[in-house]
Amino acid sequence: MTVTTKSGTPAPASTRGTSTRGTQTRGGSPFAPPRLAERARELAQNPEDWLHRVRLDPQGRWYERIHQDADHEIWVISWLPGQSTGFHDHGDSAGAFAVALGALEEHRVRAVREVGAGQARSFGPDYVHDVRNTSAAPAVSVHVYSPPLSSMRRYDVDAEGALVQLASESAEDW
Repeated sequence: MTVTTKSGTPAPASTRGTSTRGTQTRGGSPFAPPRLAERARELAQNPEDWLHRVRLDPQGRWYERIHQDADHEIWVISWLPGQSTGFHDHGDSAGAFAVALGALEEHRVRAVREVGAGQARSFGPDYVHDVRNTSAAPAVSVHVYSPPLSSMRRYDVDAEGALVQLASESAEDW
């Protein structure tokens, strides 16, 4: 298992004792988004395996990859009030995140959804969102991606509400 940490965003938890096999999805994901959400929710509800790793960083989201194999990876992310991802996608990876502590908001170009502790969101490849902690308290979330992230694109929203790509990142950047 590879563990990487970077100040600014949390990472995934252990996969002890749980099968994650599923069906192949567009983008090469061996796990369908609902299965990824189930796995993220399981991990978020059992923080004893990863909570000791979490750090709160006033400079930006903290994150740590807690599991990676050929099929998927898991990250744990901590969020102080006001921290956000900015609009981004996950390249060819499907994904899901579940809130373990606190609450987050998921922003799409024309929609906002609150995600509270124990709740999860899942998505397919090329899904664009901005996840934010708009509450007054810290939050912690668990993220599962399949296949493991290889690229991400960052976006802005123009005056007409259209996404404009700003940058592209590869896994080596994290």
